[in-house]
Amino acid sequence: MKRARAHVARLYPDKRQSAVLDGQAHAARAVWNLLHEFATFRQGRLASLKECDAAIREARHEIEWLGQLPAQAAQAVLKIYRQAWANFFNPDHPAERPAFKSRLRSRMAVDVPQASRLRITRINRRWGVVNLPKAGRVRFRWTKDLPGVTKGGPSGRVTGARLVKEAHGWNIVFRTEVFVPVPVPHTGPKAGLDRGITVPLALSTGKHLRHGPWLTGGERERLLRLERKSARQRASREKGAPVSNRERRTYDQIARLRATAKRRAVDWQHQTTTDLARRFSAIVVEDLNIMAMTASASGTVAEPGVNVAQKRGLNRSIAGEAWGRTVEFLTYKSADRGGLVAQVRPHGTSQECHRCHTTTAGSRETQSRFACKNPACGWIGNADTNAARNLLHRYNSAAGRAVTGRGDSGMPGPVKRQASCPTVSPAPALRAAA
Repeated sequence: MKRARAHVARLYPDKRQSAVLDGQAHAARAVWNLLHEFATFRQGRLASLKECDAAIREARHEIEWLGQLPAQAAQAVLKIYRQAWANFFNPDHPAERPAFKSRLRSRMAVDVPQASRLRITRINRRWGVVNLPKAGRVRFRWTKDLPGVTKGGPSGRVTGARLVKEAHGWNIVFRTEVFVPVPVPHTGPKAGLDRGITVPLALSTGKHLRHGPWLTGGERERLLRLERKSARQRASREKGAPVSNRERRTYDQIARLRATAKRRAVDWQHQTTTDLARRFSAIVVEDLNIMAMTASASGTVAEPGVNVAQKRGLNRSIAGEAWGRTVEFLTYKSADRGGLVAQVRPHGTSQECHRCHTTTAGSRETQSRFACKNPACGWIGNADTNAARNLLHRYNSAAGRAVTGRGDSGMPGPVKRQASCPTVSPAPALRAAA
């Protein structure tokens, strides 16, 4: 079977090459904005694919600086823009309406759709070079063998790449296709997985998966100093005045520290989810509406919210754990190994005893301690482990009884089995947009 994957590597361009890539990224953003204006400011309908393609060619001919962007990259912008409309028109795809891209708020990115132009070469164990249009040969960090590039590597090919600028610099995302055997069904045990803040991941086996702070003590102190410095600079700037270069440098330093924390968090999630996917045939998690859970509690002027600062801190902690990204990683890694990820109804998993399956007031004594108040049971243990075991029980009950209804009576709700990342065909929506 053919498996599509992406591999991210750090690029190390020199100053000239970095300036070329910056110019291409700004030109790509301008092409997006021009396309959006051309496609939407019409009478009663969106522009067709042919009309958008002709508009891009005319704009590249009339606007000289748009020539910094290679023609293939401009066509990739059109393809992504059309896909954004297809996702918006698709009722099963939670996508927002395409909008203009701001210079300061949008991520700088350039597509290299033709893999033959990359000419990837490995220099040594740690470094490789890649050919980028109009930038030349650029070094990148070699951390994983690319299919079809190195002898003895995985069978497959590189189909293209995308250049993305983050806070720490430029990255290259290789799009790859690897030929692998069809995975056989996983024969390992099943496990419930409870996501939290004090305990990031709690398994039904009783094991807790923890991590330390993403930044060291010195990095946290430096981040605090920079945030206070940016607050002083922002307060001293007149309203409506442009941001100074010093203030912008402060923001860049803050962004680099936060990007460092995110890279470490993603690395921990990758290692943890890979280990879980190897060990368990089915991983059961809660079907959480994370967006609703992290909604603001500020309220309105007429009806202001209560405990706003506490809720803001809770939302920040939930966002820092990235529960949705954990499930996303588990989903495709389990599918690669013949397993699955199932989501069950979360209602009452923290208050119900996993042994007697009764809900008694006061059983959840503290954040970490659960003591069943049922005289016939009396189980005492960790609250997160208890919740994880309830998730596994609900999955097993739903699989055995074929439960299809959702209710609050303690019966297991419907199970969402996710074997792989969903794919959406854009053809019907593209025809509707055209």
